[in-house]
Amino acid sequence: MNRKTLVLPAVAGLLAPVLAACGGSDSGSGGGDAIVVGTTDRFTATKDAPAPLDPAYAYDVGSWNILRQTVQTLMIQPKGEGDPVPEAAESCGFTDTGNERYACKLRKDLKFANGDAITAEDVKFSIDRARALKADSGVFALLSTVDTVEAKGDNEVIFHLNTADATFPFKLSTPVAGIVNPDDYEKGKLRDGFAVDGSGPYTIEAKTDGDEMTSAVFTKNPNYNGALEVQNDKVEMVSYADADEMGTALDKGDIDVMTRTMSPEQIEKLSDSSKDDSVDIVELAGLEIRYLAFNTTAPTVKDKAVRQAMAQVVNRGELVTDVYGSQAEPLYSLVPASVTGHSNSFFNKYGDANVGKAKTLLTKADITTPVKLTLHYTTDHYGPATKKEFELLQKQLNDSGLFDVSIEGTPWDAFVPAERKGEYDVWGMGWFPDFADGDSYIAPFLDKDNFLKSPYQNSEIIDKLIPESRREADRLSAGKTLTEIQDIVAEDVPILPLWQGKQYVASRDDVTGTAYVLNSSATLQLWELSRGVSG
Repeated sequence: MNRKTLVLPAVAGLLAPVLAACGGSDSGSGGGDAIVVGTTDRFTATKDAPAPLDPAYAYDVGSWNILRQTVQTLMIQPKGEGDPVPEAAESCGFTDTGNERYACKLRKDLKFANGDAITAEDVKFSIDRARALKADSGVFALLSTVDTVEAKGDNEVIFHLNTADATFPFKLSTPVAGIVNPDDYEKGKLRDGFAVDGSGPYTIEAKTDGDEMTSAVFTKNPNYNGALEVQNDKVEMVSYADADEMGTALDKGDIDVMTRTMSPEQIEKLSDSSKDDSVDIVELAGLEIRYLAFNTTAPTVKDKAVRQAMAQVVNRGELVTDVYGSQAEPLYSLVPASVTGHSNSFFNKYGDANVGKAKTLLTKADITTPVKLTLHYTTDHYGPATKKEFELLQKQLNDSGLFDVSIEGTPWDAFVPAERKGEYDVWGMGWFPDFADGDSYIAPFLDKDNFLKSPYQNSEIIDKLIPESRREADRLSAGKTLTEIQDIVAEDVPILPLWQGKQYVASRDDVTGTAYVLNSSATLQLWELSRGVSG
């Protein structure tokens, strides 16, 4: 079978996958051996982060992809994208004209995987627990508009919001709103380790080596009662040290599917249609972004002019071309292209890279050059090209003569705690949206209790513009407010957006469902995979 790229186009700001030879989840059967999926995501329980898979703590794409298979939410993103639909709920909706009262009726005979009945009190417990624990990951901020949760009888849950929030149904589709059993999760304490007990489509058995989870076996949950159609009986996810090791496993047949994160070279090789092989690749227009974050109180970057000068020097076009090629495109705002509210605010303010303009900014602010600083990046979370990306950023800044930049790479399990403790002045991060809406690229970075622990606080954004954008039930109408926010960010530069990327899945040609195994928010949907006839 020839290698081929299945390009799934964006439609109306979201993705509408189109099935091709290797993509149909209705072909094949749910039987047979476990489908084995490779990933470079690492799962470690450390002293600083002992509860990586607790829904009240987890807030990275890898951990969320574990939880989405195992912990059920009231709402879920539909298969073809769009507004969320009921999952553990039979129905949900706002019951007032002001979008401040949201009620959900649970499905009948809803059970946890162990057979215990799920009631409205369990939902209330789960949401209240995440809000009360206020984990340092910042994930609880997704529930910031909740005032109180009311359990009405066994089957109805009512959310009373403290302000209008048209995005609330999306938030109820995220793992922080996952329903957990009070018998397994303490109210006032995070659950350490890798055990997960929920009511999702799968149960999980974690295989560990010391404090690291090396693989997870997902087995179809016989008590699952929800909106999903599970196309297989068992999936094993194996964690690899790097993309090369994962690619070798695919070539040898040790795994059936390869997900994030492949190297640009691997993607280019697999996309070569001239080669006859038993591996196919699916390309999806993704909503992932990469950016530099700033500790705006740190002496090196405290002056806004330094951050503005960096924004003026960085050449996104060169960065994308030299490191990622056609697999990414320059990004000039927090909100990526194809999402409502996107605006090229940074390009409108700074235009193309220009050292002369950057020098003028620093001169006017009486900044002594070269400005000495360190850019920090993680070595094992966003793929093997990250080091090359930061080497090029270092070169661009140093070649300007205005900066004296060094770079430092750190493994993810140490990188995250250091970032949260404020040990970095400038650091690189990626972002996969909580849901496909402009609010998911704004509030997590700029609202109170933002997940970056950023000292940057803008009262106009927090008190006026974010609430104003959430009042718009028609999300297209929120675009103007979201643009205002991005213009302020371009002026103050607490964050410097760099690029947005596509997503890729490689699989052996007897695996079907790959066209839907990742949605636009990089949510892994293992239930879509099956074995079928080679096409």
